[in-house]
Amino acid sequence: MSPRSILRVAIPIPRYQSFDYLPPPGLTAEEILLGSRLLVPFGKGSRCGLVIGHAAKTPIKAQQLKAAIRLLDEEPLLPSASTDLILWAAEYYRHPVGEAAFSALPSRLRRGGAIRVPGVQGWRLTEAGAAIDSLQLRKAPKQAQILQTLKAADEPLPQPQLLARAEATPQVLRALAEKGWIQGLRLRKDLYDTPREPRRPLELNSDQRRALRAMAQALSGFRVFLLHGVTGSGKTEVYLSLAERHIRAGHQILILVPEIALTPQLMRRIQRRIEAPIALLHSGLSEGEREAAWLAARSGTARVLIGTRSAVFTPLPNLGLIIVDEEHDLSFKQQEGFRYSARDLAIVRSRQCGCPVVLGSATPSLESLRNAAAGRYRMLHLPQRAGDARPPRVDLLDIRGSHLRGGLSPLMLELLRAELAAGNQVLLFLNRRGYAPVLICHACGWVSNCPHCDARMTLHKSESTLRCHHCGQQQAPPTQCPNCDSAEPPRPIGQGTERLEEVLREHYPGHSVARIDRDSTRRKGSLERSLEEIRAGTHRILLGTQMLAKGHHFPEVTLVGILDVDQGLYGADYRAAERMAQLIVQVAGRAGRAHRPGRVVLQTRHPDHPLLLTLVRHGYPAFAEVALQERAEAGLPPFSHQALLRAEALNPNAASSFLGHAARQATALAGGAVEIWGPVPAPMERRGGRTRAQLLVQSTSRERLQRLLASWIPRIAEGPNEGRVRWSLDVDPQEVL
Repeated sequence: MSPRSILRVAIPIPRYQSFDYLPPPGLTAEEILLGSRLLVPFGKGSRCGLVIGHAAKTPIKAQQLKAAIRLLDEEPLLPSASTDLILWAAEYYRHPVGEAAFSALPSRLRRGGAIRVPGVQGWRLTEAGAAIDSLQLRKAPKQAQILQTLKAADEPLPQPQLLARAEATPQVLRALAEKGWIQGLRLRKDLYDTPREPRRPLELNSDQRRALRAMAQALSGFRVFLLHGVTGSGKTEVYLSLAERHIRAGHQILILVPEIALTPQLMRRIQRRIEAPIALLHSGLSEGEREAAWLAARSGTARVLIGTRSAVFTPLPNLGLIIVDEEHDLSFKQQEGFRYSARDLAIVRSRQCGCPVVLGSATPSLESLRNAAAGRYRMLHLPQRAGDARPPRVDLLDIRGSHLRGGLSPLMLELLRAELAAGNQVLLFLNRRGYAPVLICHACGWVSNCPHCDARMTLHKSESTLRCHHCGQQQAPPTQCPNCDSAEPPRPIGQGTERLEEVLREHYPGHSVARIDRDSTRRKGSLERSLEEIRAGTHRILLGTQMLAKGHHFPEVTLVGILDVDQGLYGADYRAAERMAQLIVQVAGRAGRAHRPGRVVLQTRHPDHPLLLTLVRHGYPAFAEVALQERAEAGLPPFSHQALLRAEALNPNAASSFLGHAARQATALAGGAVEIWGPVPAPMERRGGRTRAQLLVQSTSRERLQRLLASWIPRIAEGPNEGRVRWSLDVDPQEVL
């Protein structure tokens, strides 16, 4: 065989390997570039695969080595930079390379569909065309006008728009294309037709200007900036000012946000400031919309891409800046399948392509704060709210011994009444949807347990259902106790947002209530409509879960009530207190964002808890300092590195037996360089009818941990699996579920 005549192909199956093929008939391996898709024979059929490498040798015998059926792409679907990122991520997170590679593609392209370039015919300058002096075309004024129009636009233009501006005909375009001075491409139409309302930049304060200068000095080259700005400090305005500079430099920009709910308002702000094509990419779009946005980014047509975590893999040929907003947010970590961190991969991607990355948050993660303290990130501060806004007053409200109505103490009810009477908006935060988290029979003690999970079934009164939020089990609420046949039906205990809404409507009948949670915003567009109504003042009382907690600007909100903060103080996960503090600060940041003073009231039964007092009295930086010290003393991340091996099975003993065998293998391979903890039952041991257990491996050295995983995981994958155990590996886990 000639050198590098073998194709290494990734196929989307749960195997920790690639597969070797000969090129399809009529082609050589050198003609097939990395990132191209092939149709290959596999098993008794055929599969779509992605070329991830070339090789001169293969362990497969010559007579058994098969040729690919055909090449699916005229040019690589994924550029080399995207392929490099995927391969790095698959290796670091120890995930099957085929599944990792295909997770980066739109659904239809995963299935082998041909690239369909959507939109309208457009034109852009080539390098040769950009170098032409219009004075050379005195005898061809229309050609000169076309070139001048494209130079002035500094971006591709749709053909109708280009011809109208230059007052030219399609024949002129064909003549220029034949000379190689312009190039045709397909443009996604709605990227250009979205109406804009150009606005001048807001005047930056001294802290914002200082941060912008520091970041603008790094228009090229890898650098990580941690922008720590208090809520309402104008981080987005700094992002926009920085983005404008990168757009003028010809760069594409990737902006990652944790929640779909944050994309529309960010989209509007960018449209009003940046005259460049923008694309959105998130799971709330249709399959066709996602594919169109992906292709617009891949072609370079979209200059700004706003997306949730999966957008980190989207090809961007001219990437010059990555912004990760709310970098601390748990949503950036994929919790199923390919368990990557989009925030961490954004940093890897920026290093690979040599561009800066900005991590922004009012409550930076302890990992990012540790990296900043070690000099790996440059910390920039926005310590003051923008404009005339002032930080809200924060009070702890001791509710021990209080009679609560729907979770509201008498004092909270009075505070709400006073603010509403003054014409203000109020926001109540309760991170528990549904009507009540459990039904209980007061005669015999029966509770509404899920038959498949170690969890209670939540009452959703508006739908008249009991629902398990973990496995999805649903059933009608019992009209009498299933255990003792008491004539009195089981009663709801506790409260969720649905019950709280009922209490608020009862106490304040003259004021409209807007409830924002996953149940109330299921219909497409319903969240955007509710947020617009809130900003218009239609609703005076705002009630919601964490969907309402971050990134939203409600200038008329003067009082924020946080109804249940205690669950984060004593959680089983060592990150529970950090999550609680971040959530409190983010929710509190909705109060007093304009000229009206704001107040935040936290209901708690533990008003003397040290971490809670530190947070309220001294702010998040002081809380983080204490939390980091505790982590260092305990040897927990970010002062160590972890991987969590999870297993589940229908057989109650199979998962722990599987993990016991895996633990013995790890102990033999680690040689004392890595700690092995477990196996132990998962915090929720039974879920969806399966018994779950987990095994934690930890080391102070990331390299030692990765060396163990590199040799350990293939042995687990290829070893015996009695009892049909499902297992998964989570590198750098963010939750112990």
